[in-house]
Amino acid sequence: MTDTQNTNSRIVLASRPVGAPTPDNFRLEDIEIPVPADGEVLLRSVYLSLDPYMRGRMSDAKSYADPVAVDDVMVGATVCQVVESNNPEFEIGEWVLAYTGWQSYGISDGEGLLKLGKQPTAPSYALGIMGMPGFTAYMGLLDIGQPKQGDTLVVAAATGPVGATVGQIGKIKGCRVIGVAGGEEKCRYAKEVLGFDECIDHKAADFEQQLQAVCDKGIDVYFENVGGKVFDAVLPLLNTGARVPVCGLISQYNATSLPDGPDRLSMLMGTLLIKRIKMQGFIIFDDYAHRYNEFAQDMSQWLAEGKIQYREHLVQGLDKAPEAFIGLLEGKNFGKLVIQVNQPL
Repeated sequence: MTDTQNTNSRIVLASRPVGAPTPDNFRLEDIEIPVPADGEVLLRSVYLSLDPYMRGRMSDAKSYADPVAVDDVMVGATVCQVVESNNPEFEIGEWVLAYTGWQSYGISDGEGLLKLGKQPTAPSYALGIMGMPGFTAYMGLLDIGQPKQGDTLVVAAATGPVGATVGQIGKIKGCRVIGVAGGEEKCRYAKEVLGFDECIDHKAADFEQQLQAVCDKGIDVYFENVGGKVFDAVLPLLNTGARVPVCGLISQYNATSLPDGPDRLSMLMGTLLIKRIKMQGFIIFDDYAHRYNEFAQDMSQWLAEGKIQYREHLVQGLDKAPEAFIGLLEGKNFGKLVIQVNQPL
């Protein structure tokens, strides 16, 4: 790995992917470390979050956020330390949550930085359980999903950073929680560590039948992270008055056209109408930023009480980010995917 003490290593979008991203869509560059002007700070990235939404930013299709321009640094949340400060609000050595992207160093005027203190216990948690994924799970389930004691909650991508948290909050709220994950190891983890009641392997040939068997009383809340065949299996099992928070559709992010087969849109619309189902998408910081403190208070308490388990998938080296990100879209990560860019100061 390049010596990031002397240069700023960064990964830029070299070209827009068609279908699944490949290593050729990324380019690693070394440039001079930027110099902060008056009122600015120089941030040294220690941890970088990799998340599925980044695939959307690689395309120029219209979305809720602007795409990354070709030859620009890939976007992403980072946990950084201040190494130079020309801003009285920030001290050298202080930890912050930033959005400096896939690079070793970044400049900020302080706007949008979230202070994490001088010695946070687990700084990378700000990218996961205490950050965007945890906040997404909390608000999506509690505000849109409205879980009630005794409800059957089905969670897609059950061992990912959002799904794992959704299921555990569901248990705290008294739900019967059914996970859907890829592979025996992840399903075992969901039950034995996360405390899910059941977890079904979506790779199983009889996945649909297995899901139907464990959801013998139907599904009251379905937390959508994947779309595709998982949603196809869930749809007929939704109960009257079911709630479906739509957080992500990872199975479709690399698609270049609609899938083959019959048009099931009218079936979906008919089911929503007849069963009075609430299905709602959300963008966490656009819709819920004003409620972050409420989340942070509850989540800190649950972590302190041991009610929430959290798993991180840590990869060393910024140069490994493209490969790790491609694997993320294929479900190869196990837990919250974080790149360690630099060692702490």
